[in-house]
Amino acid sequence: MKTKIEVKDLDVQDVVRDIAKDLGISYESDNNEVCLDIPETLGTGYIKAVSFDSGMGTIEMDFRLNKEVRLEMNESSVQPLKIIFNRESTIRHEFRGKNEINEIKQLESAILSGNHKHENVLILPANEPICIFSLEINRKLFEEKIEGFLSEMNNDLEALFRDVNGVNLFYYNGHYTLDIAQCIEESIECELTGFTRSVFLEGKSYEILAHHLRQYVDDLTDPDKRKILRQATISKIREAATIIETELENMDNIIALARRVGLNQKTLQNGFKHLYDSSVNQYIRNSRIELAKKLMETTDLNITEITYKIGINSRSYFSKLFKQRYAMSPKQYVQQVRDKSGEVKTA
Repeated sequence: MKTKIEVKDLDVQDVVRDIAKDLGISYESDNNEVCLDIPETLGTGYIKAVSFDSGMGTIEMDFRLNKEVRLEMNESSVQPLKIIFNRESTIRHEFRGKNEINEIKQLESAILSGNHKHENVLILPANEPICIFSLEINRKLFEEKIEGFLSEMNNDLEALFRDVNGVNLFYYNGHYTLDIAQCIEESIECELTGFTRSVFLEGKSYEILAHHLRQYVDDLTDPDKRKILRQATISKIREAATIIETELENMDNIIALARRVGLNQKTLQNGFKHLYDSSVNQYIRNSRIELAKKLMETTDLNITEITYKIGINSRSYFSKLFKQRYAMSPKQYVQQVRDKSGEVKTA
């Protein structure tokens, strides 16, 4: 398998066509979309590009390769601005001719702008799932679209978009947000066809760009004062929820839980409010009551045994919480679900 693929980095459709030509394979074209399937001799998966009239396009890569590949972008009259979202295995980036390697890890994004001397190079690992979604912006064509908003931008972003010929190098890396992850998912899973599909995908691309520009500004603030949840933070919050659900009998306090998943207490609390519309303590209480209900339905444990099993030391407190949730006492619920199976243990 070739270990280096060179493409002309301008129009996203040409990128896919150049990859197909370099690999000696065919591609499919449909209106503003071009797609190729990775041949079995090289790996599995696909690469797809969608272009829009504004100068923006997207490239989606979802594959597994047999050998490491260097994807080198060059010979472009206008260096595009790239915003790469890495959904799977770590990939590496370098500006050709520079002795610096940047890692873009899972759930991280990177803003890239090469120039005519130092073009972008992506290094894609072997035998790992590669799943990349990239916004590609021809800043010359996009200039008219964004000109009226540049003065309102952060100074670095304004300079980045005004650099329409791609003179200056730019690299920025960080975790992308849940909103962006959802937009990417909706774009990839879109089943619309024809004109409605094109309009939908273009709209999602602008939505992703807007979220990411907002995220960039938010990234510059103190981590404890950030208002936007990153996708990596969401994963840690879900990890905390799993810990709660599996360790209810010996649940640690919130500070210890936050430390286990690598978050501060405030971020953990904000994340639970965002994802589950409850505080961490409310989530713990609800999980305990749900587990108690399940134990009543599936075991012959008595109420006192269930109380301790879910990590509550007071039977009266458990009864109070259960009644608030289900409008009946634990004893009444046990009798309701177990009457048909013989004697009920309620002690």
